Amino acid sequence: MNLILLGAPGAGKGTQAERLSRELCIPTISTGNILRAAIKNGTPIGLKAKSFMDAGKLVPDEVIIGIITEKLAEDDCKNGYILDGVPRTIAQAEAMEKAGIKFDAVASIEIADEEIVERMSGRRVCENCGASYHLVAVPPEIPGVCDSCGGKLVQRKDDAPETVKARLEVYHKETEPLKVFYAQRGLLHSVENQPAVAATTEAIMKTLR
Repeated sequence: MNLILLGAPGAGKGTQAERLSRELCIPTISTGNILRAAIKNGTPIGLKAKSFMDAGKLVPDEVIIGIITEKLAEDDCKNGYILDGVPRTIAQAEAMEKAGIKFDAVASIEIADEEIVERMSGRRVCENCGASYHLVAVPPEIPGVCDSCGGKLVQRKDDAPETVKARLEVYHKETEPLKVFYAQRGLLHSVENQPAVAATTEAIMKTLR
């Protein structure tokens, strides 16, 4: 199965991608990971991407799509894959179609903005060992102190409410229109986020069956 995972920042796409990868026995393709791998391996398109990054510029869509096309041609993707983090825009989706990349389904995790802001603003990380916590879901034994190493727990800038809201605005403007794009092609499966991670995985699997 060739699957795209859609969802707002903080919707849990990364977590669900890992779980679905195990359930379906297919790899998860993260744009950031394959971009870094292409650069590290010195592929022609990886070097092209590096030239943009070194100049402090965004990597153009055609380079991103080229790197994805390169990755999807590898043996580990022959039985399918899960795309997490791409496409981000209609332009990228259209470029993928032109490149002949086809999908069996697009799963969109639906979750209210307010819940995302609450979820992400409650996250804390240890500045010493990097352990993750959540003030409500996974609180430390002692407030502000890491259970593992006793380090100080801090809020990442990315998790601050104002940053989360700004990221959500970008998502609604640039990425959410993909739901209509793929619904028109009969590929969209919308799944309501569940309180438990495993329940969301099961809901996605159920709609894909």
